[in-house]
Amino acid sequence: MLPVAVMTVCLSVALSAPTLDPELDQHWDQWKSWHQKNYDEKEEVWRRGVWEKNLRMIELHNLEHSMGKHTYRLGMNHFGDMTNEEFRQIMTCYRPREDRNASLFMKPNFLKAPPSVDWRTKYYVTPVKYQGSCGSCWAFSATGAMEGQLFKKTGKLVPLSEQNLMDCSGPEGNYGCYGGWMNNAFKYVMNNGGLDSEAYYPYVGTVRNAGPCRYSPMYNAIQVNGIVNILSGNESELMNAVATVGPISVAFDASHDSFRFYSSGIYYEPSCVTRPTHAGLAVGYVSLPPVNYWIVKNSWGTSWGEEGYIRMSKDRGNNCGIASYPSYPLV
Repeated sequence: MLPVAVMTVCLSVALSAPTLDPELDQHWDQWKSWHQKNYDEKEEVWRRGVWEKNLRMIELHNLEHSMGKHTYRLGMNHFGDMTNEEFRQIMTCYRPREDRNASLFMKPNFLKAPPSVDWRTKYYVTPVKYQGSCGSCWAFSATGAMEGQLFKKTGKLVPLSEQNLMDCSGPEGNYGCYGGWMNNAFKYVMNNGGLDSEAYYPYVGTVRNAGPCRYSPMYNAIQVNGIVNILSGNESELMNAVATVGPISVAFDASHDSFRFYSSGIYYEPSCVTRPTHAGLAVGYVSLPPVNYWIVKNSWGTSWGEEGYIRMSKDRGNNCGIASYPSYPLV
């Protein structure tokens, strides 16, 4: 008979080890291969258990979607082996501050915003990028807004350097992979007199800390002359700005599993809060009741969402805080 202490340890291990479904073996192997995931033996058991739990949640949601309970579907993606806590620590990155130096967007006189806008069709938007395992969404949102305004002014669509912002905008209040704010990124470009192109200053992505600043005036691609905030919480004003200005930097609550595994449809999350945790780029909208949504560019690669984009619900009480902190640069 085993000693009580040994029996206790064995029981503890048995209870802590996840029960895995052998019918998912092939599916798991295919997912690992597709996303180039490699683990040691002990970690694989744990990650497989997390992945199966996320898969069951996704399947239940999609079953409810087929019954008309949701307006969007979920899908397994490269975040499938992460817990929600891990995901929030690594991928959420938004750190807003009060900004008294920015001006406030004023709706042009006699403006009647069109029922739909999509700046992608006007070539204001660069291809979807991927921030990797780094909380740098603020930098991608900022470059997206600057790229759109640069195209509006010059007719040239130039991908701008997120890594330049991450490495160099610490004095303005940003933290590299540990978060930041788009307005602080715009301030850096104003103070610095420019921002390098992505071609010269490429994104590293896997680096957890900002590196030494390598900005070179020789490769400067843009100058920013001011910052404009849009009235917080007002989706009508955000719509007016998107319609007249171009792509707008926005932030929202992306801390829910429903956002992490979003696949298609119009995203509405009743449990969202208006305190943002993530940043993106509003590149358009559709306002044709009962169909209302924002078109938002994300920075999680094209394998996430609708080829890197999400349609977020519009005019439903500022759901997920989509209109809480919108802004754009003056170029």
